[in-house]
Amino acid sequence: MSDRFVVVPVGQGNEQCSESEGAEGYTIEPQDAVPVLEYSREPNRYGDGMPKESSPFINNTDNDKGNLYDGKNMALFEEEMDSNPMVSSLLNKLANYTNLTQGVKEHEEADDDEGPAKTKKPVKSPALGTLIGVYLPCLQNILGVILFLRLTWIVGTAGIMESLAIVVMTCSCTMLTAISMSAIATNGVVPAGGSYYMISRSLGPEFGGAVGLCFYLGTTFAGSMYILGTIEILLTYIVPSAAIFKAEKKEDEAEALLNNMRVYGTCCLTLMSLVVFVGVKYVNKLALVFLACVILSILAIYAGVIKTAFEPPDFPICLLGNRTLQNHNFDQCLKTMEVDNVTVTTKLWSLFCDSPDLNATCNEYFTLNNVTVIQGIPGLTSGVIRDNIWGDYGPNGMLVENKHQASEPAADTSQDIYMPYVANDITTFFTLLVGIYFPSVTGIMAGSNRSGDLRDAQKSIPIGTIMAIATTTFIYISSVILFGACIEGVVLRDKFGDSVKGNLVIGILAWPSPWVIVIGSFFSCCGAGLQSLTGAPRLLQAIARDGIVPFLQVFGHGKANGEPTWALLLTGGICEIGILIASLDAVAPILSMFFLMCYLFVNLACALQTLLRTPNWRPRFKFYHWALSFLGASLCLSLMFISSWYYALVAMLIAGCIYKYIEYRGAEKEWGDGINGLSLNAARYALIRLEEAPPHTKNWRPQMLLLLNLDSDHAVKHPRLLSFCTQLKAGKGLTIVGSVLEGTYMTKEAEVKKAEQNIKSSMTTERTKGFCHVVASSNLRDGFSHLIQTAGLGGMKHNTVLMAWPGTWKQSNDPVSWKNFIETVRETTAAHQALLVAKNVDSFPTNADRLGQGTIDVWWVVHDGGLLMLLPFLLRQHKVWRKCKMRIFTVANMDDNSIQMKKDLQMFLYHLRLDAEVEVVEMHDSDISAFTYEKTLVMEQRSQMLKQMQLSRTEREREIQSITDSSRSSIRRNNQTGATGSESGPIRELEDTQEDEAQLIHDRNTASHAALNDKADAGPDRVHMTWTKDKFLTERNRNRAEASMGVRDIFNMKPNQSNVRRMHTAVKLNEVVVNKSQGAHLVLLNMPGPPKNRGGDENYMEFLEVLLEGLNRVLLVRGGGREVITIYS
Repeated sequence: MSDRFVVVPVGQGNEQCSESEGAEGYTIEPQDAVPVLEYSREPNRYGDGMPKESSPFINNTDNDKGNLYDGKNMALFEEEMDSNPMVSSLLNKLANYTNLTQGVKEHEEADDDEGPAKTKKPVKSPALGTLIGVYLPCLQNILGVILFLRLTWIVGTAGIMESLAIVVMTCSCTMLTAISMSAIATNGVVPAGGSYYMISRSLGPEFGGAVGLCFYLGTTFAGSMYILGTIEILLTYIVPSAAIFKAEKKEDEAEALLNNMRVYGTCCLTLMSLVVFVGVKYVNKLALVFLACVILSILAIYAGVIKTAFEPPDFPICLLGNRTLQNHNFDQCLKTMEVDNVTVTTKLWSLFCDSPDLNATCNEYFTLNNVTVIQGIPGLTSGVIRDNIWGDYGPNGMLVENKHQASEPAADTSQDIYMPYVANDITTFFTLLVGIYFPSVTGIMAGSNRSGDLRDAQKSIPIGTIMAIATTTFIYISSVILFGACIEGVVLRDKFGDSVKGNLVIGILAWPSPWVIVIGSFFSCCGAGLQSLTGAPRLLQAIARDGIVPFLQVFGHGKANGEPTWALLLTGGICEIGILIASLDAVAPILSMFFLMCYLFVNLACALQTLLRTPNWRPRFKFYHWALSFLGASLCLSLMFISSWYYALVAMLIAGCIYKYIEYRGAEKEWGDGINGLSLNAARYALIRLEEAPPHTKNWRPQMLLLLNLDSDHAVKHPRLLSFCTQLKAGKGLTIVGSVLEGTYMTKEAEVKKAEQNIKSSMTTERTKGFCHVVASSNLRDGFSHLIQTAGLGGMKHNTVLMAWPGTWKQSNDPVSWKNFIETVRETTAAHQALLVAKNVDSFPTNADRLGQGTIDVWWVVHDGGLLMLLPFLLRQHKVWRKCKMRIFTVANMDDNSIQMKKDLQMFLYHLRLDAEVEVVEMHDSDISAFTYEKTLVMEQRSQMLKQMQLSRTEREREIQSITDSSRSSIRRNNQTGATGSESGPIRELEDTQEDEAQLIHDRNTASHAALNDKADAGPDRVHMTWTKDKFLTERNRNRAEASMGVRDIFNMKPNQSNVRRMHTAVKLNEVVVNKSQGAHLVLLNMPGPPKNRGGDENYMEFLEVLLEGLNRVLLVRGGGREVITIYS
């Protein structure tokens, strides 16, 4: 259901106006109608009533685009109206917005509305104030089972001082948490989910899901605790005879009680679950009764305390020596008594002796000590408070003794456990009591969970919650002091009231009767258990509907009215685990852990938001401070480990596992949480620190800029390049994957986004962790240059560029591809960045491959700062290359001492801590072979041809045509055998005429394009805008003459001697590398630098092609001009 305002016209008299409700939830009224806002809870057509978090506004405004603007007053903002609403429309949305939770009340309204003749009932607006809406629900949730069943025992065991310390610590924790929660709850609307919503939207889905599930588990185990408390009251104080398992011996009593708790607890859980399933409206209707029981019980306690000041109640306690006796099976605290002047034994005698005779054999301690009677409740004025100041801890089985009574110890104490003494049922110590007591201060979230029912949630939640905590703190502190001042210490330490005939200890203090407390606490525990079984499934449903934990999505479904049926089943199952534990003292610390973890993160969320100063952090509650939140978080963490360090570790382990699961498998959500803000601040701080100084050589690692080429569908051409980057980086350091689309961003925006999505998808597939950046540029050359210059931020910039070798540069008629490659090489050199070029990258291994025994060969020709040696080491860290061995080859000239070079290189590698085989290859001087000379000549001829073809497209076409014409003419002259001149003339003339016409059309179409794009051809003699037959013939003859002269020069040229030497080096080095490393898994080789004179760029590509010929996987490496590896530690 949703809460919405509906505009209703107010007409004359009682006239009713028909409402035709529009898509926005309000109606169109006559001009003379006076609009009045009424509050309505009709089914929200937009879904679950939640605001769309993808929209910056409360609700999406797509449906308003047709009627947002109809006039001329706002003509200046016409274009904005398409995407942004006018203020009037936004305010209407705010008026129609609902913050009512999908809670039990609305589910029951849906149930009532079901049926064939359902009629809409007018529902009043939320009108709950602070008292009814927040204060009393929090009071009911905080006060409960621990107050009635365990607080007196805690006071007797820990003493007044330590009990006050426990109360102050725990209440301070909840008060600080309430302050933080009030700040978060008043920083906007808190929809369904309550505390889970606050934490998840403040700390992100990972923390929110982890803590939300912990809070769910805490609430579920709280249900177990309340059910166990209900059964304990039922079987111990109301109908003890209803026990199924009865102990024949005293030592079996504890086990029998646990079994009875399990059986009756399971039955009670089943019954409560059925009540919740059938209809939680019964729970809501009984809530007031449960609350009345709690308040009446507390008032009865205070009334009883006041009465003890002038008329203490008569509850005698029987002591044997200084030991407290269980007062179940005897009426009189006497060993013997006079009946008709005859001494007879009592029932007490028969408990310690083997027969009722006076000469019977009795327990030694019974024989040595007398029985005495003291009052269980001496009263306020008795001074018993002095005896209860300090605690009395002890092990399991320790007898409850009055230290101020005289006692004769017995020599044999082995039979004491079979005697009717009151003893400890568990080992007691301070930290245990903290864990048992803490559930009595939980329940502070009750107000924030009901924000939809409040008239002014942002005012009521802080005031009501803090006042409830203050009230309960006063009740607990006063109870600790008054219990210690009114009740005898041995009675306080008697957990189950065995010394007062099985009465509830706190009950004997109450006025007018102990049954007031017994009945009140029974119904209070029942109500709290029902509330837990009602709230926990809805919390799980809220988490499941958020979709952040995939395996929980089934629990987001339920009945037609949204009742969480599946979540209720899971809650019942987990609750049964707590009931099978069967001990209230064992279950209480478990739920303490989960609640403390939830409160810890509430405090952390508030502190984080305050310190980050997020612009959206504007709480209406102003009485908070980050120091208080940190103190609360520290106190929560301390209480976790104080209560039970192993439970704390288990709870943190559960939360951590859920966190990691959501991080890796859960749905990605963007809620504007504080963790993102913290990450941004940490990143900013780290970037500023990195900017201060360049990294030391020891800290140098390749920070990659990966330049990708995309195909026509904007998909990655070489995904293996991403795999290789992953293997090289192993997820460490910076990786930026960049690409360039040709064009302007305004026209290519959609394609840029599509390319980014494709690249990110490929990065995910290849497990490459990094950033993606696609730019649109007028040409590829400038785009890659911009990436090299601007990629990264501050000190987090790339220092290495990785790209693929342009394998099709020879086949491409367009020289742009290899020119871009060479210019990129020059760019990286000028930017002092390392360059890695992978040749045959499609044959590189994938991340799933596992290379067997093989080698990674390094050909170290020139020193590049040590990058050549560092790269194999990094590659071998990855499982793909782990089994490969490293070999280093270096080249020695004729005048070098190759033996000494090998020794020096081995020593250098030893100091570098690198394991590698070393080999020195000698390259003898030899004459330049004819093959090298011929290869150089072919290369230069091709280069010259390309130079002449780098004219405008028009002239290139003309030159090709002229060469074709010359070839045809020579063929015709050579093959002409019997044709006459008169026959061949018309044919040739016809062919020329057709070629002329085609050339004329082509020239007209391309002349203007050539004039705009070719700088070299801007002269008027190259482009003729107006053509005649004579002009065309003149131009064609001139071009043919130039072309034929160029062709003759190409075939008559001699190779440049410098190019011959370079080709010789490439050929000889290629022979050596192929001979040594043809079978290697990877070859790393120094990359020669491009020529300074750009005229030899084509030759440079040819040299590299010859150098790498015959090798499968090659990585060309060019250093960045600095040392990247050091021998020092």
